[in-house]
Amino acid sequence: MNRIILSLGTATLMAISIAGASAKDKPSEAFLKKAIEGNFAEVSMGDLAQKNGQSEGVKSYGKMLSTDHAAANQKALDAAKDLGMNPPTGPNAKQKGDYDKMSKMSGAQFDKAFAAHMVADHNRWQPRRSLILKAQKLPERDDLQTPQPMGRRSGAPWREP
Repeated sequence: MNRIILSLGTATLMAISIAGASAKDKPSEAFLKKAIEGNFAEVSMGDLAQKNGQSEGVKSYGKMLSTDHAAANQKALDAAKDLGMNPPTGPNAKQKGDYDKMSKMSGAQFDKAFAAHMVADHNRWQPRRSLILKAQKLPERDDLQTPQPMGRRSGAPWREP
């Protein structure tokens, strides 16, 4: 399977950095809105992977995706509350469309489409990563720039299935 980029740590860092912004900081609000929508979408997609996936790897990754993004979303929703903004209550229209398309698949077809979708979706967040770090005034780290393989938590070398 391919690699992914966004992790719970990055999502948490994003929520914390935005929480420090003022209520009139429209760019932070726009970014936070997209992050919350994205977290809702990832939770839904993770639940779908557990239901429609064939391989244990996809099902396991789906569970991790749902759990991690639900936790990150709680932090992001708290940050939105601190900013006094009205946060989204679910994924955006495109994300709902992606879910609807994926929900019609199952088995190996779902696994392949799910992996491709996760890689593409998480790669869209990579350019925003440096903005998050700048907001926190943290140094960029090579280990955070390296995509992490799906489901890798053990530190063991990644091997393509």
